Amino acid sequence: MRTLRSLLALAVLGTTSACHTAARPPAPPTPPPSEATHTAEAGGTLGPGDVVEVRVFQEPDHSGTWRVSPEGTIDYPLCNKVPLEGRTSSGAADALQECLSHYLRHPQVSVLIREYNSRKVFVFGEVQKPGTFPVDGRMSIIQAITLAGGFTKMAAKNNTQVTRVVDGQERKIRVPVEDIGAGREKNFLLQPDDIVMVPESFF
Repeated sequence: MRTLRSLLALAVLGTTSACHTAARPPAPPTPPPSEATHTAEAGGTLGPGDVVEVRVFQEPDHSGTWRVSPEGTIDYPLCNKVPLEGRTSSGAADALQECLSHYLRHPQVSVLIREYNSRKVFVFGEVQKPGTFPVDGRMSIIQAITLAGGFTKMAAKNNTQVTRVVDGQERKIRVPVEDIGAGREKNFLLQPDDIVMVPESFF
């Protein structure tokens, strides 16, 4: 009789344990490292005129600052001309590390982008400080106008025009900046080489 009771008790305990196990929610999947990398680097890629700082761990002779040439390369020790145009900072580090691995043992390379001279927008017309401004990551038209010192009193804010090259052809886009600033319209994101022209108001 005692043996039968013991078996029944074990059966009940096993069923309860199984229920608890089944009720546990599965652990959320871990995103692959590549997704995190792409998110962090959504900012931008290198181009001619950009300035990069290369750091090689415990190798001061291979660390320093270089400017990307008009051909999109840098003259790097041992590696000669290394193409960096179109690469992110981590992509540039990978390219340099691959080259150095032929000469150094387990090189550890990091690349910092010090200046984004290849990615620019141009702001002209009725703004306080017309000029050329670097694009570091995402830039809205409000940010560009702010960098240019804001509008003058004569600015036709809602008739601001953005000239953009799309598939080799120039497109002119009217952007209602005053309405964007007031929250009546969505913000407008600029792209490198966009030309922002603020016309004069005649009223």
